[in-house]
Amino acid sequence: MSKVYFADMRAGHKENLFDKIGRLLALCGLDQRAGEGDLTAVKIHFGEKGNHAYIRPVFARKVVEEIKKTGAKPFLTDSSTLYPGERKEAVSALVCGIENGFAYACVGAPLIISDGLRGVTETEVAVEGELLKSAFIGTEIVEADALVCLSHFKCHELTGFGGAIKNLGMGCASRKGKLIQHSTVAPRVAEKYCTGCGLCLKACAHDAIRIIESKATIDQELCAGCSRCITVCPIKAVNIQWNEAADLVMKKMAEYAKASVSGKEERMVYLNFITQVSPACDCYGHADAPIVNDIGICASLDPVAIDQACADLVNAARGNEGSALKSGHEPKGDKFRGVYPEIPWEVQLEHGEKIGLGSRRYELVKI
Repeated sequence: MSKVYFADMRAGHKENLFDKIGRLLALCGLDQRAGEGDLTAVKIHFGEKGNHAYIRPVFARKVVEEIKKTGAKPFLTDSSTLYPGERKEAVSALVCGIENGFAYACVGAPLIISDGLRGVTETEVAVEGELLKSAFIGTEIVEADALVCLSHFKCHELTGFGGAIKNLGMGCASRKGKLIQHSTVAPRVAEKYCTGCGLCLKACAHDAIRIIESKATIDQELCAGCSRCITVCPIKAVNIQWNEAADLVMKKMAEYAKASVSGKEERMVYLNFITQVSPACDCYGHADAPIVNDIGICASLDPVAIDQACADLVNAARGNEGSALKSGHEPKGDKFRGVYPEIPWEVQLEHGEKIGLGSRRYELVKI
């Protein structure tokens, strides 16, 4: 049974939320997880442009300050997106992160994109999974000595909720790794929009793209799934085919999460912020009204246990009327199915436990 430490949102002149974050990290033994000179990744979602539900940068700053007390050298990190949005490559992703408040002046640590300039700086990591035998993880995650995983706990349209497992599995994967989790086929070109400029052809390292009658086409057999073509297309005519079933996405995601922590199992700390519990991912350019009121912050050394505890805390709360929640408003109602009725969100927890990522059994320790 894993311990999950929990701090509610109450604060006063004797102890504010920043003090509570410090206590949570101390209870998890941060000083035993990171030490003098350790390059310590703080994995966080920088938020999409137009979104506002992501973890507040000032909370990230407190975590950075606590890491520095151990003598370690923290850096904030996120990875490029699979979809052609504001964060599809490192330059735009860093600009977006800075504009969303994660500048050095605020957080006190440099920002590094974990999978390089175009999302292809990756390391293949062996994983004993049910579906996968290896995973493609952003190299800077692999190279880090220690990792503090800061996750905004909220709903998600494909996995029911997104917490520590998703932050590790999707958030630490390179673009190729994300494609493997989401799709079983190559990207496709929307001929309606393609201008035949040839930039994708020049960018393809696998000779999988041809220009036929002034339109690009991708050879499914030759495509290696690196998704570089998505990054370089100036008009977003190259897109992912989102064809993988939700339960298989969650299983792959859990296996990618295990690959992300490989070799650092004793150098990890997890914090989940159950605040602004939005009905969709922080990757959207907006954030809808929260489905429950702010609940608190959890900390643990077990990614499965912390996500299970957060899911239980959200479900135990009363749902907000006037939000995207369609059912389950009552305490103990299923809030995630109340937003996405068809998504079996428990799969990511069940599979994470099955492959040894962590335990669903936990003791909630309130501070």
